Amino acid sequence: MSMDNGHITIGGVTFDRVRYDREADVLYLHVGDPSSAVDFDESPEGHHLRFDAQGSVVGITIVGVRRDLEAGRRVAVTLPDRVEIDARQLHDVLSAA
Repeated sequence: MSMDNGHITIGGVTFDRVRYDREADVLYLHVGDPSSAVDFDESPEGHHLRFDAQGSVVGITIVGVRRDLEAGRRVAVTLPDRVEIDARQLHDVLSAA
């Protein structure tokens, strides 16, 4: 996972729309226009996944991201491979909110 100029890459997917809601502790990640999602699912970890018409991941909503990181846990997301995100990787996003 990496972040560059408001872009975050997780599991080979580069999300160009990145928004963190501090009050709700929710991280929203999307590729392009959010209306491009046509299918929705939940990861085994309980995060919300959005897919385009070709079945590619175009969005992830991660709930409780700061809570998990402050407790010393990495945030895990399965897309279909399991990826783990640590506090250092999300520092800029969480600090800006």
